[in-house]
Amino acid sequence: MTNFLQWLSTLPTLAQIPIIIGVFCAVVLLLLFLIELAPRRGRRFTIIRAVACVLFPLLMVAILDSYTWAIVAAGFLGLLLFWLDYRSRHGAGYIFALVGFLSPALLLLAAGLVIPTIQTTVQSFMNSRGTEFVGLENFIWIFTQPAGIRTVLNTILWVLIAPAVSTIAGLAYAVFIDKSRGEKFFKILVFMPMAISFVGASIIWRFVYTARPADSEQIGLLNQVIVWAGGEPVQFLQESPWNTVALIAVLIWVQTGFAMVILSAAIKAVPLEQLEAAELDGANGWQRFANVTLPGIRSSLVVVLTTISIASLKVFDIVRTMTAGANDTSVIANEMYTQFRNFEAGRSAAFAVILFLMVMPIVIYNARQIKMQREMR
Repeated sequence: MTNFLQWLSTLPTLAQIPIIIGVFCAVVLLLLFLIELAPRRGRRFTIIRAVACVLFPLLMVAILDSYTWAIVAAGFLGLLLFWLDYRSRHGAGYIFALVGFLSPALLLLAAGLVIPTIQTTVQSFMNSRGTEFVGLENFIWIFTQPAGIRTVLNTILWVLIAPAVSTIAGLAYAVFIDKSRGEKFFKILVFMPMAISFVGASIIWRFVYTARPADSEQIGLLNQVIVWAGGEPVQFLQESPWNTVALIAVLIWVQTGFAMVILSAAIKAVPLEQLEAAELDGANGWQRFANVTLPGIRSSLVVVLTTISIASLKVFDIVRTMTAGANDTSVIANEMYTQFRNFEAGRSAAFAVILFLMVMPIVIYNARQIKMQREMR
């Protein structure tokens, strides 16, 4: 892989693009070919599947220039999974095959989520170096310091404002743009911010909020509009608490497109017969929307609200890029990183535990709603 990338870097930029696209298409076509062969019966296809199960992971790890033992392990794992699948095809050893296929995912889940969660929880009760148990001292420090309380309150403000405004705006777009002339064009415009990373969106909006002295030429779009209207430039990112609202606006701008796409698809799935029946009963447009459309898209509304709520709780990129937490704009995720950089591992872990406890009720509520929907079906 290293040699390929080095060779690719020596080519002109315009020559690199078709090569990268060609390699990507070749990999996709190979995967589609293997997926097409997977369900076919016969000795020939069984041999092809066996070779693919061994060579594909082996070559992928080898291309990444990994260690020899990792390459051999990848080939052995592929062979093991093929054997488990082959056993299950004959009706025997189904549970054995199921456990075998689930084991890698369970191991990754344990290594990437369960064990780090336990370690972080333990670390939150330790001192900065993790050598002494200090009990609830780190949590007491958070909730007795004005900066810590402000951080928690800012996070709560994010999760109260951003999901509600994004969902309402996305629902309004979905309703008014639906079946209108130029629907696809308008939806593309609204959804386009979703294609931008939070860091990119933050840089864009930082330029929008930039303020210069009144006697200087403004480079920030918003302040230029204010000056044209006869006002004075405003330091949007310095005046608390409005600077937090200005940061929340960036997340709303990004997430509104997500809400619009999900809710638009849900609205289109509402049975037309129900709307026509309500209209025949004399219901006006608002009554049809409130009594037919909204109940029909309730599950999608829950998904959108909970998804954006979790994104609001975990927000880091926007705050770090635009203010780095200055002027009372810090949130839990940003403060967690800041404390870690200051070699306060215990306080950083305490912030992580608080964030985890704030996210869990939303996740549990979402899971319960999904379970209820399955039971209704």
